[in-house]
Amino acid sequence: MIFNCKTLASEVKQTLALQIKELTEQYHRKPCLQVVLVGNDYGSTRYAESCVKQATEVGMLCRLCRLSEQATEKEVIDTIEQANADGNVDGILLQIPLPQHLSQERILPHLLPLKDVDGASDANVAALWKQRTNNYSLFSVPCTPRSVMRILQAMNIPLQGKRAVVVGRSNIVGLPVSKLLLNENCTVTIVHSRTADLADRLREADIVVAAIGQPRFITQQMIKNDAIVIDVGINSDPETGKMCGDVDLPNVAPHCQWITPVPGGVGQLTICSLIENTLDCFKRTATANR
Repeated sequence: MIFNCKTLASEVKQTLALQIKELTEQYHRKPCLQVVLVGNDYGSTRYAESCVKQATEVGMLCRLCRLSEQATEKEVIDTIEQANADGNVDGILLQIPLPQHLSQERILPHLLPLKDVDGASDANVAALWKQRTNNYSLFSVPCTPRSVMRILQAMNIPLQGKRAVVVGRSNIVGLPVSKLLLNENCTVTIVHSRTADLADRLREADIVVAAIGQPRFITQQMIKNDAIVIDVGINSDPETGKMCGDVDLPNVAPHCQWITPVPGGVGQLTICSLIENTLDCFKRTATANR
C-alpha cells in the first residue's frame, strides 16, 4: 500500500500548533527559527521559502536570511554567529548546498550545537552515535531521518529484529537513519553504488530506506514481497522530466506491504521535523535558563 504521508503531516502540524501555543503562553514569546540561505539554488530556495510558510502556519516565527551567491565565508560565519548570540533565535538552519567557493567544513563548526536544528554540528553528530535510544529531546538529529522514523512508527509495525537495508551513506540521511534504526533494534546493512551484491542484500530486507540519489534505481526484482520501502530520493525522471524517487514506484508498489511515494512522501514530514527540532531547542534553552 502507498502510505499517506500528507495526512500524517497534517496531523503532526495540528499537534505542533498546540505545542507552540502552549510554549508561547508559558514563556511569553514564540519559538523562532532562522534559515540562512546563501545563493540562488532553486531547490534550496524553494525549501527555505516552504520552511517560512509552514512554520508561520503553525504559529512559529521563522526568519529567512538571504545572502548573495558571492557571499564570503566571513559573511556567512558572521551571520551564523549573530544568530547564535540572539536570545530570540532558538534554531538555526544553514541551507545546504552552499555555493562552491564556500567550505561547509569551515563554516559548520561556528553553528552553536544548542541551536543546530538539522543535527549537522560535530557535537550533535557525536551525540547521535553515542545514544542508544531515539530520545530526540536530548539533541538534534537530521530532519529527514527523523521523518523516516516517524513514518515507520505511524505504520504500526514492530521494528525490533527486522532486517533493514539503507541504500546510501550520506552524512545527512544514510548514516544517521542507519543509527536510528539500530536504536530500534533492527539489524542494519548499509549498501551504496559500489556494493557488489547490492540486489542480493536488498532482497533480504524487511525494510528498505532508499537514499542513493539515482532515479528509479531500485526495481521490483530487488525487493522481496511484503517489504516496507521508504523512498527518500528526489530526482528528475530522465524520460518524463518529472520528479521521481530512487524506487521504480509503479512496478514496486504492488508487491510492498507499505511504500512511500515521490513526490508526496518523506518530504511532507521533513519540515515538520525541522519545526519539532526547533521546539526541542527552545525547550532545552528555556530549561537551562530557569
